[in-house]
Amino acid sequence: MSYSTSDSAACELRVAAQSILSEGYFLFGNMPSYSDAQREQVQLVLDQQAAAGFGSKSKYLFGNIGMYIKLVPGYSAGTVTSLYLSSNGATHDELDFEFLGNITGQPYILQTNVYAHGVGNREQRINLWFDPTADFHYYSVNWNQNYVMFLVDNVPIRVFKNNQNLGVPYLNSQAMAVYTSLWDGSQWATEGGRVKIDWQYAPFIATYEGFNVDGCAVQNNNNLAGCAVASSNKWAQAPALTWHQTNQLKWVRHRYLVYNYCTDKMRYPTPPTECGTSIL
Repeated sequence: MSYSTSDSAACELRVAAQSILSEGYFLFGNMPSYSDAQREQVQLVLDQQAAAGFGSKSKYLFGNIGMYIKLVPGYSAGTVTSLYLSSNGATHDELDFEFLGNITGQPYILQTNVYAHGVGNREQRINLWFDPTADFHYYSVNWNQNYVMFLVDNVPIRVFKNNQNLGVPYLNSQAMAVYTSLWDGSQWATEGGRVKIDWQYAPFIATYEGFNVDGCAVQNNNNLAGCAVASSNKWAQAPALTWHQTNQLKWVRHRYLVYNYCTDKMRYPTPPTECGTSIL
């Protein structure tokens, strides 16, 4: 299987060891290992001493961003494997894929989350329709002026629309970098924190490869305004979902959605404004 990186921006996420060490991609914790440099493959390792993660130097405003990931096999309860985009500050923007581990034989849960200008806790969770530990699968975000679409193997699983006309914050004025991490989420990740990490199964290893970044790169905020203009930025433009994509999204939500913040009356007695709008 071959994977493509769409332009020079994607090269920033190539994870040969010398790049991580000399150019600052490595973020924290255990040093990642490189099982196949030609395939741009990196393994993040979690043990009792440290977590692990890496990220891009550049930030982006709009684009198509994704990675192939093979999740921690076997006993993974309490672990959180993530791929996310984030800006900085108290009113930051953020888009999350968070894979919540489980005991051996029980399925992973994929949680997506959205923060817009600091307004967050917009979680949705799905069960996956395959074993994400058996092989690599592609997890990506299509982010433009009108919506954010989360996809798994190019199947839409969630759409977060731009509802600024209703007073709902949207992610269209802050550039975000791309990050990965593998860490201990025992306090909440598995059955609400009831099942913890069991360190006898450590080290926990998640593998990333096929990094793809195709977006409008922002350099020191100098071209932030330019990236935000849909007429001159192909990534800001928002193609309508196809009939096939719409049916795929409905299929996922009907069969695999297990949590939606919009219907959580304990947290939100009055649902957030965007919950009353169409997802399409």
